[in-house]
Amino acid sequence: MLAQMDFIFPVRSVALAICMFLPVCPWPKAGAQASSPRPAGAPTASTPAKPSPIEIHGGIRSRLEMWDWFGGTDLSSYAYSGSLVKLSFAQTGKHANWKVELAAPILLGLPEDAQISGAQGQLGLGASYYAANDRTRNAAMVFPKQAYLEFHHLGAGGGHGVKIGRFEFIDGTELTPKNATLAALKRTRVNQRILGTFGWSHVGRSFDGAHYSWNGKTSNVTVIGATPTRGVFQVDGWGWNRTAFAYGAYSHAFTGKTSASEVRVFSVFYNDFRDVLKTDNRPLAARQADTDHINIATVGGHFVHVAETPAGTLDVLAWGVGQTGSWGTLDHRAGAAVLEAGFQPKGIPALKPWLRAGYSRTTGDDNPADGAHNTFFQLMPTPRPYAKFPFYDMVNNEDRYAILTLRPHARLSVVSEIHALRLTSRGDLWYSGGGVFQPWTFGYAGRASGGARGLATLADIGAVITLHKQFSIEAYYGYANGKSVMRNIYPSGKNGSFGFLEANYTF
Repeated sequence: MLAQMDFIFPVRSVALAICMFLPVCPWPKAGAQASSPRPAGAPTASTPAKPSPIEIHGGIRSRLEMWDWFGGTDLSSYAYSGSLVKLSFAQTGKHANWKVELAAPILLGLPEDAQISGAQGQLGLGASYYAANDRTRNAAMVFPKQAYLEFHHLGAGGGHGVKIGRFEFIDGTELTPKNATLAALKRTRVNQRILGTFGWSHVGRSFDGAHYSWNGKTSNVTVIGATPTRGVFQVDGWGWNRTAFAYGAYSHAFTGKTSASEVRVFSVFYNDFRDVLKTDNRPLAARQADTDHINIATVGGHFVHVAETPAGTLDVLAWGVGQTGSWGTLDHRAGAAVLEAGFQPKGIPALKPWLRAGYSRTTGDDNPADGAHNTFFQLMPTPRPYAKFPFYDMVNNEDRYAILTLRPHARLSVVSEIHALRLTSRGDLWYSGGGVFQPWTFGYAGRASGGARGLATLADIGAVITLHKQFSIEAYYGYANGKSVMRNIYPSGKNGSFGFLEANYTF
């Protein structure tokens, strides 16, 4: 079988070549003497270690999306399908791994007229896919999603690792908690608020660069320098963008008899040096005249705590960041904060309910003429985990919400959310998007609010059924009751809805 064939690529030679430039190397450099005698039974030059077999994995995800965007017209109501096929080849060695993953996004039946000039703009993500792919209704491409070489178990204690090439990264995933509730909280309520793969889209994003990590018993240090690839809405994910970031984080886990916690502090320096029109609340002429770069330093962290009580499992979560730097010719000062609490009562085992409530607020900009930019910038996140109907994000946003999760069966989970959404600053825009994805598009859209703050009340429900460990089906429907901002922008119809049906198969 192909999956069991031996690896014939000279990975050790490549590893040695790169390793020559690393401060810690698992193999002796040229001319160096071994610092300790060869362990008994270790392979010699005449008996080389047999490499592990190549592992082949893949998957197919296909989704039918149905949009009824705000506006109440035929242009805002449409459906299309998107699929993503992945195939990866990987091999693990004692001190070096490699992986090559190919991706093939396929978009069919995109709407060609779901855009209106002026403030109404693109009417949902179908219009975004259409515009990003040379205004074609059907688009497909094959490109390398990941291609990297990884050195691991390096240095004293074997806790150091280095990854070089094209890889995926999600901020917040540096430590994997042993506590199941803590792990679920991080996965759904902490990760990828600042840096993410945008994996819910039909293309996603990766990063080209270098990734360093150190893992202790309960701690992790991660440092990354990279540039984002193209993708997300554009099926051509080969190239990259003239944008770069440096990320550093320290995470530590605490474990007690009846509790578990995690704390993380991190910083990101983000530099966008593209010649592209910025999205903010200044007049068009002022934005066109501003060709300076964006340089933003983001510093923040999260704290998550889970405790077992006689009545059930209680959890609390805090996440926050502050930003400083320059937004073109403007000084940039902004921030964001999230507070949440949840409870899983023990008395209802048939449904295993999980109740959550939270509050999220990010800064906006009330004065476009004061020489300062105070709108929180979310860098390159994956917005959809926090906006299931993705017509908003964390930019100039205030969100009060409640979440109910039911798990009546090991193969079934149902999640329903309600969000009361409004803009933080009425003098700023209603923003949507998830950051850079192609060189000529800024990555965030903004619509003038008309001096209003009320955005919408969103109610939704979604379910995931795992029919087999390799096959699952997901369904979702969300309805947004538009408020004053939507009335100002879409006078003919302030409400919107979105639903999808998705099948996911992995092997």
